[in-house]
Amino acid sequence: MPRTYMHVKMLGEEIFKLKEEGKTNREIGELYGLSKKQMTNLITRHNRREEKKALGIVPRRSGRPPKNAEPSGKTDKEKDYEIKRLRMENKLLRDFLHLAGRGRSHQ
Repeated sequence: MPRTYMHVKMLGEEIFKLKEEGKTNREIGELYGLSKKQMTNLITRHNRREEKKALGIVPRRSGRPPKNAEPSGKTDKEKDYEIKRLRMENKLLRDFLHLAGRGRSHQ
């Protein structure tokens, strides 16, 4: 009898409690109606997530961001600094092209 659909993340805590108790992947899979491949993928994803947490990598939300969301996590001060840096870079390139005789002379 096929199991009714349940998101695997909902079972995650229960599955890892059983793993700590010493149950094998096969036993856990049979208990919840999961295939060997599903168990392998679940454990792999969990371990990858834990490794990233240990390294301090913040997980990103999946999917499209909300319309009113900030496009980047930069503060106003960082944005102002980046604008200033880009303006200086633009001026430097414009001056270089002007000296090389390839730019327009407008100021």
